[in-house]
Amino acid sequence: MAAGLGSRYGGNKQIDRIGPNGEILMEYSIHDAVEAGFDKVVFVIRKSMADTFRTMIGDKIAKKVQVAYAYQEYDTLPDGFVPPADRTKPYGTVHAVVCAKDLIHEPFAVINADDYYGKDAFKAMADSLHRIAHEENKASMVAYYLKNTISKNGHVTRGVCTKDDAGNLVKVVETYSILPFPDGTIRDIHDDPNGKILDPDALVSMNMWGFAPSFFDAGIRYLSAFLKDPSGDPLKKECLLPALVDTLMHTEGLKVEVLSTNAVWFGVTYKEDKEYVASELKKLHDNGSYPPAL
Repeated sequence: MAAGLGSRYGGNKQIDRIGPNGEILMEYSIHDAVEAGFDKVVFVIRKSMADTFRTMIGDKIAKKVQVAYAYQEYDTLPDGFVPPADRTKPYGTVHAVVCAKDLIHEPFAVINADDYYGKDAFKAMADSLHRIAHEENKASMVAYYLKNTISKNGHVTRGVCTKDDAGNLVKVVETYSILPFPDGTIRDIHDDPNGKILDPDALVSMNMWGFAPSFFDAGIRYLSAFLKDPSGDPLKKECLLPALVDTLMHTEGLKVEVLSTNAVWFGVTYKEDKEYVASELKKLHDNGSYPPAL
């Protein structure tokens, strides 16, 4: 998913060159996915980004894997819904996924373009998708520890997860405005400037999901209901995957396996995050995890 506008980052972070040889973050995800056995990449982008994407990455990786493009515009919506006149941004991650409906007919993984998920995450997801292919009403997600997904440069939004003893997801709470405090605590300041203290070892979703193709129909139904709901700021509200998954678990019995890995996550929410991410990527090249140039 690469159609977001990156308002907090101040630019198109999806195509910002951060690696030591000018790599963009999604190149690492694609490299790791191909190594894990994935054979198709669908970029969900805005049409205005199409030429840039093809030049920077699409044509390059098309030599290794099948490539397709889906377009997420603010007005590509189901049921003929017309957005408010002043709305210019797409409607979030559910909207992004359903835009790829006509291009995907097999179990698939969903990731953000501006996150680094780690090699182990793609291996675990590939194994899970093989299982999903033969089971009804199943999905999966790779979870990370909250303490490893925050930014010292500002607040972030995370889907805070709870799982049962069998390793299945029980609940996802989309939690806004998560911020590290000087005393070492991590707090949600969305409704309280003093913040609600969160467990640093809580599992969170970083939008690495595994779904069966039937998920598209559920996504369209959910997005349609979301668009018709008059609540929320019509110019800013977003329809998000963790909320949809949580709804499907409780209304349709969706079982979501929480995948355990040793993967390390990092990403760029703010411009100031770039220096840290660049240094971590250089370490991975230096230790041989990646070739000199992807």
